[in-house]
Amino acid sequence: MFMTPSVISALIISLTSFPNRTEADYRYHVCSNRTTFTPNSIYQSNLNILLSSLSSNATRDGGFYNTTVGSQDSGTDVVYGSFLCRGDLTPGDCRSCVETARDVVQRNCPVEKVAVIWYDECMLRYSNASYFGKMDVAPGVYLWNIQNITDPDGRFNQLVGDTMNTVIRSAASAEADASKIKYFAKKEANFSAFQTLYTLAQCTPDISKSDCNICLGEAVGRLPICCTGKQGGRVLFPSCNVRFETYQFYNIDAAPPPPVRNLPPPPPPPPASSTASQGNGKISPTTIIAICAPIAVVLLVISVICFWRKRRVRDKYKAIQNYQNAGSEIVTVESLQFDLGTIRAATNNFSDDNKLGEGGFGAVYKGTLLNQQEIAVKRLSRSSAQGAEEFKNEVVVVARLQHRNLTRLLGFCLEGEEKILVYEYVPNKSLDNFLFDQPANQAVLDWSRRYKVINGIARGILYLHEDSRLRIIHRDLKSSNILLDQEMNPKISDFGMAKICGVDQTQGNTSRIVGTYGYMAPEYAFYGHFSVKSDIYSFGVLIMEIITGKKNTRLLDSESSEDLLSNAWKHWRGGTALELLDPRLRDSYTANEVMRCIHIGLLCVQEDAADRPTMASIVLMLSSYSITLPIPQKPAFFPYSGTEGNMPSVETESDKSSRNISNSVNEMSYTEVYPR
Repeated sequence: MFMTPSVISALIISLTSFPNRTEADYRYHVCSNRTTFTPNSIYQSNLNILLSSLSSNATRDGGFYNTTVGSQDSGTDVVYGSFLCRGDLTPGDCRSCVETARDVVQRNCPVEKVAVIWYDECMLRYSNASYFGKMDVAPGVYLWNIQNITDPDGRFNQLVGDTMNTVIRSAASAEADASKIKYFAKKEANFSAFQTLYTLAQCTPDISKSDCNICLGEAVGRLPICCTGKQGGRVLFPSCNVRFETYQFYNIDAAPPPPVRNLPPPPPPPPASSTASQGNGKISPTTIIAICAPIAVVLLVISVICFWRKRRVRDKYKAIQNYQNAGSEIVTVESLQFDLGTIRAATNNFSDDNKLGEGGFGAVYKGTLLNQQEIAVKRLSRSSAQGAEEFKNEVVVVARLQHRNLTRLLGFCLEGEEKILVYEYVPNKSLDNFLFDQPANQAVLDWSRRYKVINGIARGILYLHEDSRLRIIHRDLKSSNILLDQEMNPKISDFGMAKICGVDQTQGNTSRIVGTYGYMAPEYAFYGHFSVKSDIYSFGVLIMEIITGKKNTRLLDSESSEDLLSNAWKHWRGGTALELLDPRLRDSYTANEVMRCIHIGLLCVQEDAADRPTMASIVLMLSSYSITLPIPQKPAFFPYSGTEGNMPSVETESDKSSRNISNSVNEMSYTEVYPR
């Protein structure tokens, strides 16, 4: 009856080597408020029936179930719903998570017709429109472990990329059988003698194999946006999810039990001792204590370990959610507003000596606050007819847009006729200073840094287009609007300027062009039609400039000179695309990276906007060489003459003069909402 130390240790290990399943761990939920229902309506009744059906079917094999409630003939009151449990869960754990999700989503989305909620163990989703069999990557959520990985040489990030690519291939090819869950895979890899990488990928079984592969590829392509240098991270989409951690967050497949051997029969019990008979058959107190004490110690140790493990995981992601929500809690008008006296003192009363440059929206000055913090001050032109309250509201919205590849808006000043924006100061020059007319004593921007810049710009635009709280179309992407910090990380500046200054910022038509000729998509420059694909075109031009070190302009005194895109297309068609590379880089570059970037750049500048890829696809193309790129079509060529007489006669908010904006502005990341 006594427990030896080895038995106690074995019991502790066996009971603590699996993730705790006492309750589901909530991660995120999204309710679409675009469509709501009336309380006590037929739709709510159908929704209640559907949620009850989901929870009662949560013990099915495969961990997935979808169903419909309501008459599809009427259409208005039909509810479609489904759940997906993580592939390693038992039916009991799956049902527990689905029941929890059912109760929580009803509280958090009381009148919304469309909702999705994620837990560590499951996802529950419903809608008033059928989504069965369709791949959806919106809404999406990124979560990352707040602990950084110690990885000075980048081996961990490489290991994550390689292992995730392996696990998504396994998941997309996994068919359901007696030992497998459809579209589910997990894999471990050793990072060091003391650290193991755990990875997981899963799709909903109702989509096709090719859609599963695309969805998982898209998710893995987003991981560098949120989770580079972190000990863990995940991307959650309605149709798939991926995750990596440096601790075990799923059940490892158990090894088969050893064969049972025939044991000899137990020996006969010893004859009753006189002590026992004298005690009337009772066990002595000493024996009871000797038996119970080790058991109590074991139970106490197990409870402490389980509580600690559960709290450790929960605290990591609890901190993440608080960090994500911090922006919306602290960004208020009061916290952003500077008084004019402070700005005048910081810039030496807008001295020309402090002037960094001037663009279409106003002049930029360097300033230093009393606490010695350096800032970049943009003094907006007084042509905007926007009201004070509207200006404040737009500044607050843009200030909430924070990403490592965007310049950071610190605040504003609004006094009298003055409208001023205050940015974080970044001491390096803008990208154009490193690409064009570079001083002889300045180091050349090598290929690895240029490739890093291309990737960073892509991630920043992706955030503006798809990952931010609202869609921002930049409309003036160019090399002088890309600032470089001390580590040569790119930071997009002037995003949201059209919105702050009262220019319409949604897809449509405009007679007020905001941009710079040479970077503008033809449908925007000639007809005023703009969309996210307008920014894609500008990004393609930027890629070509970064690769070649040349501006996308032609000599106005020569009718025969070629612009950059025409020259790139000629070399691409002639099989000599590598000749486009900046001659200063000929001794140090990676050929397949250069060729892939040229290919992507040509896809971005195709004449038909519909043929241009989305920024999410571009980020995926840059991060995964397993993606086959489509063949580019002929770029859009402007019919330039020696003048710009062919350009439309519309007002242009463009870069007006100085190219010496050498500094400015900084960092962080979030949730994708439904497509807008």
